[in-house]
Order: sequence, then structure tokens, then C-alpha cells
Amino acid sequence: MGATEIVTRFAPSPTGYLHLGHAHAALFAWHRARAAGGRFLLRIEDIDPTRCRPEFTAAILEDLAWLGLDWDGEVRVQSRHLPEYRATLDALSARGLLYPCFCTRADIAREIAASASAPHGPDGPLYPGTCRRLSRDERASRVARGEPHALRLDMAAALDGPLDFEEEGRRFACDPARFGDAVLARKDVPASYHLCVTHDDALQGVTLVTRGVDLRPATDLHRLLQSLMGWPAPRYAHHALITDQSGRRLAKRDQAATIRDLRGQGLTPGEVRARAGEGNLPRAPSLF
Repeated sequence: MGATEIVTRFAPSPTGYLHLGHAHAALFAWHRARAAGGRFLLRIEDIDPTRCRPEFTAAILEDLAWLGLDWDGEVRVQSRHLPEYRATLDALSARGLLYPCFCTRADIAREIAASASAPHGPDGPLYPGTCRRLSRDERASRVARGEPHALRLDMAAALDGPLDFEEEGRRFACDPARFGDAVLARKDVPASYHLCVTHDDALQGVTLVTRGVDLRPATDLHRLLQSLMGWPAPRYAHHALITDQSGRRLAKRDQAATIRDLRGQGLTPGEVRARAGEGNLPRAPSLF
């Protein structure tokens, strides 16, 4: 890969069929790579076994091909690489940066409710640190007994100097502490989105991360993980979200019209791409 080559990616989770919002994100990344003569990668983020289904993975590949989007190299399927994420967790744990959390959601909610003022982060109230205060012996004993637990990042231990990121030629300061002791592995999911996405972006040589503005706050935490693991810092481009006529963002949970639905109505790939806002997408800026 050349020093200035642009590598972008589209990384959907197969928890449902693609809708126009997904098409917009894919087109955004695809155009940025192709306009710069770079590479566009496809990744399937199927770490959560309770929500992801193989038939949705197959539908994603089919819908993207129908839309006329091509990708470079093999599709990376995260569920096939669990040992790699485990190795990253082990590396962080060996440095004393992770701790097991045995709290249930109900436990956490009760403690937050009992607090006079619970600080909030991008994802809601911050974890109050209950299990961070456990002794090393108690942690080890409970883990040895097979007690279900998540793995949390000890944010205070992990922070080491200022961080920033580059977006469209400008630099922005990061504040990962606002995420508190973030979960990097859950009881039912072997590794979190935050850990897997930063691991894979580094492994695959992604140089420009494109995604919706709703994920912009997560960049702060991702930059911290990149710094801790010695991974390169990509550039970022966060795009606006596609909304319905009422201004509400398109989402699977709201039964947004899927690409499959629109295909069934007889729309052409070009018409669907137009509905996904392709005509308004910015092309690669001159600095690329």
C-alpha cells in the first residue's frame, strides 16, 4: 500500500436487512476511496451471536452487489477472528488496564439511582466503579468460580496524556474519560464493538474511517485504544444521517424501508442510490 493510498471500509452488522441509511454510508465510503484511486473494504461485524444471523450477511453482500458497489479483497467476518480479539484483551489485562465486572444491569441501575448525582457520558449514565474497588483476590476468586462477568477498561489507569484526531484536515481534541470504565467484552459477547473496530481498522490498514455523525463521540474512545495498543491513527470523516420525511433518522428498529423492499417495488439500482443521497455526497477533498 502506498504512503498516500486511501483505504476506507463499510462495516455493517448483520442484524437485519440494509436500508437507505446503510446505502448512504456504503456509498460515502466507496466514493471517497474510488475518487482517490484507493481501496474500499467490506467487513461484517457479527460479534454478537444473539442478534446476528447468517442470512442477513448473505443479503448484505447481495444488496451491495445489486447497488453496483464493489469491494477490494476478501470480506472480513469478525466472528471468524475471535482469538485475535482475545489476544488484545489479554494484552490490556496483562498491563493492569482491565478488570472483571460482575454487576448486572439491575445492580448498576440501583447504584446509579441511589447516587445523588450520576455523571453521564455519550451512552448514558457512567458505570459507578463498583467492581473496580474489589480486591485483586476477590476478583480472582469470583472469576475462578466461573461467575459471569464483563471486562471493563480502567479509564483512570489507561489515560496517559492528551489525544486528538484528524477530520477533513482539522484536528479535534479527544476526551475518552467521558466514557468512564467502558466495557470491552460482555458476558454474552466475546469482545465489544469498540475493541473490534479499532483492532480491525489497524489490521486492515484503514486510513480513512467514514461513518455517521452519531458515532463521532466514539472516536475519543477509539483513539485511546489505538494509543494503548500502538495502532496507527486513521483520519476520520463523519457524514450526516439519512432521515425520513419527519426528520427521524432511519433505523432498523423503526422498520425503515429496506433495499430489499425497494428492489421488490421495482426501483432500479440508480434510483435507490439517488434516494440514498448519492448526488449530494462530497467527493474526496484535494488533500487526498
